Amino acid sequence: MKIMQKAGYNRLISDIGKLLEQGRRQAASAVNTAITRTYWQIGRRIIEFEQKGKIKADYGSRLLEKLSVDLTLKYGRGFGVENLERMRRFYCLFRNSSAVRRKLSWTHYRSVLYIKNKEAIGFYLNEAEKQGWNSRELERQIHSLLYERLALSKNKKPLLAKTKVSQTSPDEQIKDPYVLEFLNLKQESQYTESQIEQALIDHLQEFLLELGKGYAFVARQKRISINNEHYHVDLVFYNRFLNCLVLIDVKSGKFTHADAGQMNFYVNYFRENETLKGENDPIGIVLCTEKDNTFVKYALGGMSSRIFASKYQLNLPSKEDLKKVVEETKKGISYKPK
Repeated sequence: MKIMQKAGYNRLISDIGKLLEQGRRQAASAVNTAITRTYWQIGRRIIEFEQKGKIKADYGSRLLEKLSVDLTLKYGRGFGVENLERMRRFYCLFRNSSAVRRKLSWTHYRSVLYIKNKEAIGFYLNEAEKQGWNSRELERQIHSLLYERLALSKNKKPLLAKTKVSQTSPDEQIKDPYVLEFLNLKQESQYTESQIEQALIDHLQEFLLELGKGYAFVARQKRISINNEHYHVDLVFYNRFLNCLVLIDVKSGKFTHADAGQMNFYVNYFRENETLKGENDPIGIVLCTEKDNTFVKYALGGMSSRIFASKYQLNLPSKEDLKKVVEETKKGISYKPK
């Protein structure tokens, strides 16, 4: 009897706990919705006041400064000039209140306020709602240029599948294509592999950001010596999250089976001679200007090494290509978590 009573009591505690968690989630959601709506209303009142008084830009900044001081004195923190400008911009971007999504919080909207392309804003908000991204994940996708990357990709479904919050495997970490517009190189011009490699080194900070989270630079033209013959790996990085070395070979043309064999040789050597105890096996990435996915499948099939072929793009896509991204994602091309 005591055991039954104890088991029943434990179920009661569990049920109450579930109700509390559910209630707290609902309360948090309601608070987020209320805050978002309130900030939209504040932005509207600021715009209406400016337009009624025909306030010019320089006076508009003074208005926000005065509002910041007075609102802070009366209501406390949260009304800095920068935050008031966000509210003002929020209303300007979403004049129709019905366009403000209930499932997204103020921090979601704050992440997209300074994106210049309105279609990109719609894309990111739509994906955030469908895939359940929190604001940090939304910012990560924006910084990774997901919208632009999709426009450059011929196969969008696998790329969208990589937008999961947890990226702990090489398949999820490796991008395709890589967008290298920060190199300031013309897409239509021909460059040697050494020129592209040098440009990547000259813009190393930007390249690390493009590679993704957790990357650290290790070496350039890392020498491998076997039987008095010397070979060189273009770039070597280390990834904290994957816990392994990442070897990159830069190619100025189309991916070939020779590229696959060369990278396989590099990865095998690093596995035996450069990998430290506790580290995972190295990863190889062949950066190329063109590739055929079917060819890549057969060229890399059967290799025990983790090797990837990724395109690199020297310029961002055209406006027409970007518009296609929104159209295609509206048709249902989006990743659904398992």
